[in-house]
Amino acid sequence: MRRTVAALFAGIALLATGCGNPLAGGAEGGATGDIIIGASDVGESLLLAQIYAGALRNAGAENVTVRPPVGSREVVVKALQDKSLSVVPDYSGNLLRYFDKETQATTPQDVYAQLKRKLPSGFEILDQAPAEDKDLLVVRKELADSGVRTFSDLGPRCRDLVFGGPGQWSSRWKEKIKALYGCEFAEIRTTDTGGPVTVAALKSGDIQVADLFSTSSTIAANGFVPLVDDKNMFPAQNIVPLVAKGTLSPKEVDALNRVSAVLTTDQLTELNVQFSQEKRNPLDVAEDFLRRNNLLAPS
Repeated sequence: MRRTVAALFAGIALLATGCGNPLAGGAEGGATGDIIIGASDVGESLLLAQIYAGALRNAGAENVTVRPPVGSREVVVKALQDKSLSVVPDYSGNLLRYFDKETQATTPQDVYAQLKRKLPSGFEILDQAPAEDKDLLVVRKELADSGVRTFSDLGPRCRDLVFGGPGQWSSRWKEKIKALYGCEFAEIRTTDTGGPVTVAALKSGDIQVADLFSTSSTIAANGFVPLVDDKNMFPAQNIVPLVAKGTLSPKEVDALNRVSAVLTTDQLTELNVQFSQEKRNPLDVAEDFLRRNNLLAPS
């Protein structure tokens, strides 16, 4: 589901210790008492990791290290179990499905509640953010203006429409959207995973419905209209810190919960724009977010 951004981590060691930035830490992780934050090979994950690091340092934590990329969820879980990682930003729906493949939870509240129950010993999740990065079906304005605003509106029209999205879409969602909404597309084309091929195909009219992501800046930039998933086909994907139990103090837990409390989807979208499009240093993006939300002490 997540988007890969090429060459995000070139020179990351220099960024992580950049001179003059109050969020930059010089510690080497690994020893007992260090806080080691994992990030995946996705720009959004790196930004969240740097935000977590800045919030923890502001709360008085020492020896905080961001260590990207950490690999697949299987690798992350093992690293949290042996405490070679302390905390990682994750997505509630995907995390729940990792621990409970049979779950039927879809709403933010149900997903989070089930995740807390299914989480194995040795792990804890902190407060989830309002921010989500989840699948969306989007259409061009012309189709929306014709009365297609929800998945239920889309259902009866699907037989005349071409869908574009990731290669695994058919195996994951073809039967689900048919069962919930009566939607059977005239054709399902593999484009890419929320990237430029999908955007270009929708913009040109080669496809009429696309799977993009809720934090994608291309939706607003191209005037696309996201449809309301009125029966919650796609599970919630709220941002949530996954923590190795016992590695954070109550003050540090509170610092990350304060981050989650203010992080919205709109803000996450803007953070992604600054990093992936404007090519800003992730440390600077993180610092601006924390200052803007009164989560960083004045320098």
